[in-house]
Amino acid sequence: MKPDILLMERMMPRIEKALNDAYTVHYLPDVPALPAIAPRIRAVVTGGGTGVPPDIMSALPQLGLIAINGIGTDAVDLNVARQRNIHVTTTPGVLTDDVADMAIALLLAVSRGIVKGDRYVRDGKWPQGASIPLGHRVTGRVMGIVGMGHVGRAIARRAEAFGMRVAYNDVREMTDVGFTFHAGLEDLARSSEILVVAAAGGAGSRGIVNAKVLEALGPEGTLINVARGSIVDEDALVTALQQGRIGAAGLDVFAHEPDVPPALLGMDNVVLQPHRASATVETRLAMGEMVLKNVAAFYAGEKLLSPVV
Repeated sequence: MKPDILLMERMMPRIEKALNDAYTVHYLPDVPALPAIAPRIRAVVTGGGTGVPPDIMSALPQLGLIAINGIGTDAVDLNVARQRNIHVTTTPGVLTDDVADMAIALLLAVSRGIVKGDRYVRDGKWPQGASIPLGHRVTGRVMGIVGMGHVGRAIARRAEAFGMRVAYNDVREMTDVGFTFHAGLEDLARSSEILVVAAAGGAGSRGIVNAKVLEALGPEGTLINVARGSIVDEDALVTALQQGRIGAAGLDVFAHEPDVPPALLGMDNVVLQPHRASATVETRLAMGEMVLKNVAAFYAGEKLLSPVV
């Protein structure tokens, strides 16, 4: 008899087929009565944004594994997981390059007005000779990176290819990178023209990019966020953009997804994406394969590939 698992968030068809071949999969929105299957659920497969809500977690008495298809753990109570001896795994490494690519794509889209240019052509304004604002160059600018982990380093390498000077902030100075370290986020923002949020997130990071940091970035500054929406004080960001206290933003993540502040939708100096930095076929398959291996290792009583807890 196949073990029962709970699937909280859809995955690639090939990965879901593999799950269905090996397990009896219950997709939560389709489960009519969770209490009926709850005692049989020992593993939950979910996404970083969905996680496992506290009420679901508490309703699963035999839960032993939460396999996250992503690197974010914000939506899982890790303290409760530790108390209950529930393993938590993520899919690190495989999405690094795609997320870094998205950061640069957002930066180019914002700085060069790619979205505005596309709309200008599609709306037939080019033959009419209508004006369109000039963009700003990316080459040679100063990029500050919040979080010099795997993603931060990948972004830094790409920034160097554009001739940018790179600085960063993290919980400590990294001895194996040759970039300027700033212990304070305000100092980093003040010295940067572009501020890229690449930190992994977590309870201690909520709202750390606040009004003071945005003020330090300044009216010509650009904010790029490909990490977690919760890291940026979203109300402060909206206000800073409305009042011209920062120049522009490129956002792949938001504080209350999928809800986006309505004010952002009408801003021409903001480029928005629906949390899809890792949304390539190649990366989603690689992430899914890691999830499959973690779940298989759990049921086999073997060492997990990428445990967080």
